[in-house]
Amino acid sequence: MLTTNPFDDDKLREECGIFGIWGAETASAVVALGLHALQHRGQEAAGITSYDGRLFHSHRAQGHVAGNFDKDEIIRNLAGPSAIGHVRYSTTGETALRNVQPLFAELSSGGFAVAHNGNISNAMKLRRELNARGSIFQSTSDTEVIIHLVATSGYTALVDRFVDALKQVEGAYSLICLTAEGMIACRDPLGIRPLVMGRLGDAIIFASETVALDVVGATFIRSVDPGELVLVTEAGVKSLRPFEARSPRPCIFEHIYFARPDSIMDGTSVYSVRKEIGAELAREMPVDADYVVPVPDSGVPAAIGYAQESGIPFELGIIRSHYVGRTFIQPGDQVRHLGVKLKHNANSALIKGKRIVLIDDSIVRGTTSLKIVQMLRDAGAAEVHMRIASPPTAHSCFYGVDTPERGKLLAARMDLGEMARYIDADSLAFISVDGLYRALGENGRAAAQPQYCDACFTGDYPTTLTDQGEAEAGQPALTPSYA
Repeated sequence: MLTTNPFDDDKLREECGIFGIWGAETASAVVALGLHALQHRGQEAAGITSYDGRLFHSHRAQGHVAGNFDKDEIIRNLAGPSAIGHVRYSTTGETALRNVQPLFAELSSGGFAVAHNGNISNAMKLRRELNARGSIFQSTSDTEVIIHLVATSGYTALVDRFVDALKQVEGAYSLICLTAEGMIACRDPLGIRPLVMGRLGDAIIFASETVALDVVGATFIRSVDPGELVLVTEAGVKSLRPFEARSPRPCIFEHIYFARPDSIMDGTSVYSVRKEIGAELAREMPVDADYVVPVPDSGVPAAIGYAQESGIPFELGIIRSHYVGRTFIQPGDQVRHLGVKLKHNANSALIKGKRIVLIDDSIVRGTTSLKIVQMLRDAGAAEVHMRIASPPTAHSCFYGVDTPERGKLLAARMDLGEMARYIDADSLAFISVDGLYRALGENGRAAAQPQYCDACFTGDYPTTLTDQGEAEAGQPALTPSYA
């Protein structure tokens, strides 16, 4: 049977990427290309919805962008000068076509399509209230709650109804909406999830990351500000700020792992930040060793920074196969436990007899770290010292990241010494929270008003978590399927 690689769930997973363009001759083709660039943000399913000035057209399917939008006929059927697209991971919710975005509904004002990155943390409470008022849901996605709130709003103008809906939700969202009147792009008031704006000729583009602008040949204009709504219509581009201003808290893990290293986040090169994280880690947690070895590919920039700061040579002591997908045939335990070697293999000629500093971006459940440390030992490493380019992940995320429940997070169950023994490392160390902030150009974490959302490390959640609170109190709840 086909099953998920057991080592793939030992990473925090972004749950989606979004892309939209208004005013292009081949809008859907540009969106498909942009989604290719955002494929790392979601590999479970992909979808595009376009508008040709009269009708909306949609194509949604499970699987990668390349397999779903590689036929000319599909792109031709997604006609029109405007389109939005979405790539997603499924998490604890149902993996089904009905949850693949963009979601579309015919409202009283006309067609309304939405692509969402994030998680509405009071979605289940709102869903119960909407059900009681007669709303009928077609998916298990929290994104559909927004559509129903727009549909049932008492305001007349669509933008006012949209704002009314957003003022009822809590949590994290970056949204791109397509209507007959125009395109709406917005971020939640804390700016937890990213969204940028660009231009391709006369067309306006919105995307989760700047790399998607680069790939389609667009020019970066600026980031959409936290709490900002950007309206794009035939009349031009208009910015609205309907929410009370708050101190932004963008997700800090974008800089550590989620974003592609060739993206710019918050005005800073992701690659440069990751190298500086490695340098800071070397200053905080030095060790005598022969080589600095990254866990590919996510540990590479931090390992380069660690090597440059420490003076220890950087070497590719682990080679990654790029031809292994997220699923493969696993007929039994023996093959299952060899699964990590399908993705990673030790460079034995280099490793044997050497003291290794092993660099990775994070430890979640610990299963991958355990296997990779053992792999290096089997290859003859004299010592394995693991260094992690993030603080211990001890808390679950409720803002659009696929995180195991807290009881399955290694750092929530064990102290540092216990974790080191569990993964069989000679030593284990994480960058400090303040060190992470220093790598991002701050003096440290401002406890009274943190500059980023770092709840997965600190447990300091910047919004109310209504659904989680109700679940902990024993309130029956629907199982969400995150955006």
